[in-house]
Amino acid sequence: MNYTESGNRAVLAQQAERESNARTYPRHLPLAIREAHGVTVTDMDGNEYYDCLAGAGTLALGHNHPRVVETMKRALDADRPLHTLDISTPAKERFIDTLFESLPEDVSNSAKVQFCSPAGTDAVEAALKLVKTATDNRTILGFQGAYHGMTNGALSLMGDTDAKESIPGLMADVHHLPYPSDYRCPFDVGGDEGHHLASSYVENLLADPESGITDPAGMILEPVQGEGGVIPAPDEWLRQMRRITQAHDIPLIVDEIQTGLGRTGETYAFEHAGITPDVITLSKAVGGGLPLAVVVYDASLDVWEPGAHAGTFRGNQLAMAAGETTIDYVLEHDLDDHAATVGARLRDELETLAERFNVVGDVRGRGLMLGVEFVDPDAEWQGAGPFAPDGEFAKAVQAACFDRGLIIELGGRASATARFLPPLIVSKEQVDEIATIFGEAVAAVANTDEDQRE
Repeated sequence: MNYTESGNRAVLAQQAERESNARTYPRHLPLAIREAHGVTVTDMDGNEYYDCLAGAGTLALGHNHPRVVETMKRALDADRPLHTLDISTPAKERFIDTLFESLPEDVSNSAKVQFCSPAGTDAVEAALKLVKTATDNRTILGFQGAYHGMTNGALSLMGDTDAKESIPGLMADVHHLPYPSDYRCPFDVGGDEGHHLASSYVENLLADPESGITDPAGMILEPVQGEGGVIPAPDEWLRQMRRITQAHDIPLIVDEIQTGLGRTGETYAFEHAGITPDVITLSKAVGGGLPLAVVVYDASLDVWEPGAHAGTFRGNQLAMAAGETTIDYVLEHDLDDHAATVGARLRDELETLAERFNVVGDVRGRGLMLGVEFVDPDAEWQGAGPFAPDGEFAKAVQAACFDRGLIIELGGRASATARFLPPLIVSKEQVDEIATIFGEAVAAVANTDEDQRE
């Protein structure tokens, strides 16, 4: 097959025949991408789409950003090594310099970094090993609704039980704690009272000798749960988790794999709450679009022996060069502030849909990490929140967006939350167009549902 001259249908058919049944995105986003630039991609049939998936948040500067492309070209033209395990190079040291410059001083002044195998889930596994080694404890505290990856330890921490129900031998001694949510509060109250109850629950649990939980090796949390439905943690709750973990000498791991590097309106999402984590897991955007994952942690935890953690592709030099350029560009152009500004603009537009359509249950998120949860107000529902999540409606909206030139992802309970993760370089005008397309898609599906009921 001549793939450069084939259309979507031929390439997708070939993919379906040869790839694993585990493939996901092509089932809901039936395109093969021919080229990509900035915030848009073009498929094999010549159709152009706004990309609000952007590699699940990986492409902070969008597709083929000229600064990143030029950096990679220079590295290739200069015959630099592409792969060095953990042997150092100028490119690696420059990446670490720039990474540390992006962190708050109270983190970077005492920071160590561990390069991992290249996926975010590898950084999570490394972080778990780190805190278990440093504390000589085995219990890990996670949260309901969490997503940290698909490897053994990370999967054990996942909130979604469907993904792990058929997998035997997951990591033991994992305890899932309530994660605060205004719309689907685990205590059915929401607001300040909801997150105060969530904090009190954790504090009482750790103080109770009859809780059944042995001394924890660590607590891991996402400052905004992404795959869990774009649920931002209240700043005060994060501060309480930091206070409680410090009081009990429990290392706090903050998973910034999707939220890090400007996505939520701060360079790192934990900065909204003004806390200092013990461990930070990073991937996605820090590689400049190429595979790279690191763990940044306080030097007091660095008790590993040589070789205690490794990974063949931890020496991806091209990713370090691209990552250095990306981090530098985000800082130089204040893209965290830009994400806050255009994210607020997009959120305002999305919130108008809640006033027009009762199927829009909640609009939430931070910066350019936003979600719209669809609900069925007429369905019987006894779970958390006022209405049942409506995954079928969300799926129809996703398809209607795709037909109109917009790529979005779904997540959360019943995959009922439309998720927006556009590149941080998205303009105000592009945000307006994205909001318009999404609104038209919601209206089309809502009107179709109404016609069917009549």
